[in-house]
Amino acid sequence: MSNNSEFLWYIPNDVKAGHRGDSAVENHNSLDTLTSHARTLEEYGWKGALIGTGWGRPDTFTVAASLAARTTTFEPLIAIRPGYWRPANFASAAATLDHLTGGRVRINIVSGKDNLSAYGDSEGDQAHRYARTKEFMRLVRRLWTEENVTSAGENFRVAESTVVPRIQVRDDRRHPKFYFGGASQAAERVAATEADVQLFWGEPLDGVRERIARLKALSRELDRDLPPLEFGLRITTLVRDTTEQAWADAEAKVAEMARSKGSGWHDHQRALAVGQQRLLALHERGEVLDDNLYTAPGKFGGGGAGTTWLVGSAEDVARSLRKYQDLGVTQFVLSDTPYLSEIKRQGDQLLPLLRG
Repeated sequence: MSNNSEFLWYIPNDVKAGHRGDSAVENHNSLDTLTSHARTLEEYGWKGALIGTGWGRPDTFTVAASLAARTTTFEPLIAIRPGYWRPANFASAAATLDHLTGGRVRINIVSGKDNLSAYGDSEGDQAHRYARTKEFMRLVRRLWTEENVTSAGENFRVAESTVVPRIQVRDDRRHPKFYFGGASQAAERVAATEADVQLFWGEPLDGVRERIARLKALSRELDRDLPPLEFGLRITTLVRDTTEQAWADAEAKVAEMARSKGSGWHDHQRALAVGQQRLLALHERGEVLDDNLYTAPGKFGGGGAGTTWLVGSAEDVARSLRKYQDLGVTQFVLSDTPYLSEIKRQGDQLLPLLRG
């Protein structure tokens, strides 16, 4: 796999225990527990971890800052929502954390539905939501890279704004990377011009190939003025010592999901976005796509990265991930539960194969 590929994990920040079948029950979201995840990620060679967002969960930025303060190389991929933050406030907070951590901040911009009224936000239709996201990303990037910024947009305004501390340029990294998801036409137009990394859910190879080609064409059509768009994959990887054991465990997990009606798995059920609809429809094509992409979880409440799983031995899963890399995917955000033990298992068994 290419040397420029990076491998991150996922750290849950949930009020309730048992996320996606996780075994941690007592103090599951305490600082000590989450720190143990972050430090284990460092120990086993992971670059960092995505920390999800949504109203009704612990504040993502606060969790990320706390974990960054207790680690030395761990890079939090901090999910945030335009509207929850205003551009100048966010640019300042992220620049400060980036400064304090020596350049370890990554940002995942989320535009999907949320309980906006609970935090005093509102937005119009899909077109308005993504127009606001585009404006937010463009303005934050300017605040990180320019001084005395004045902007009078449709949604956000600043006058002679200079964010301090200034983002330190590190090799070809001018500022924290913007990761971005979304499969609708409106979302893809934002990704093509504003994102640094487009994240895909665990779609089959043909779907990812098609979307990469479309996003590259859109980048040219819309005169992208940033470095070339990178591509990432967010997916569950169920790895065991043998192929047979992996499939037995995967089927047992799905049976438990069916029995519990997907309890603990409903991450993306408020309003199904286009990308989520695409995932949930995959099981109609078959329970196993490509070599080992398991779609059955989507029938029983799998949401987001829990909808499809790559299943098999470490060699099986590495082989499949290499095929995504051959399409141009360089950023991988993987996970399985129990989270802590799987950080170790996949760090031991899977990562060496991906880096070999």
